[in-house]
Amino acid sequence: MTMLTDELRAWIGKQVTYPAREALGYASIRYFARAMDDRNPLYFDDQFAQENGYRTAIAPPTLVCETCQYSDDPVNATGYFGHEWNLPIDNVRFIRAGNEYEFTRPVYPDDWVSVTWTLENIDERKARRGGTQLFVTSLAVYQNQDGERLASNRETIVLQPLGPEGSP
Repeated sequence: MTMLTDELRAWIGKQVTYPAREALGYASIRYFARAMDDRNPLYFDDQFAQENGYRTAIAPPTLVCETCQYSDDPVNATGYFGHEWNLPIDNVRFIRAGNEYEFTRPVYPDDWVSVTWTLENIDERKARRGGTQLFVTSLAVYQNQDGERLASNRETIVLQPLGPEGSP
């Protein structure tokens, strides 16, 4: 029996945009860098950043892709509050299968970061233990208030069927 139904295929190509709610800000950059235990002065010191070719301090590259500063949604049952497709499929577990990041330009404290997610593909593949599973590939493109592309994140999630006792 196939997992990839016509209803799921209809999701391919769907997009959702989360507009910026405010400028990223120095505080967000500082908190993220500290949480990563990254003391690079590019993230804290305007003068140092300017001496190294930037107009102000910059954000650590992954901040734009790893935070959900654009989200105003409530947390889900697992505590996550970022983008989810909520595909119409039951009795599966979600497994993150990888991310491919591309960073186009530094992100500054005065950037208003918006993101557009596109569901690029859903592919059904045989599982090693038998049966099939779905690979869902999405592309998130982050841009600032001037429409400049800041970064992208191609994300792959596996939807693996649960067995009768909740195991694959």
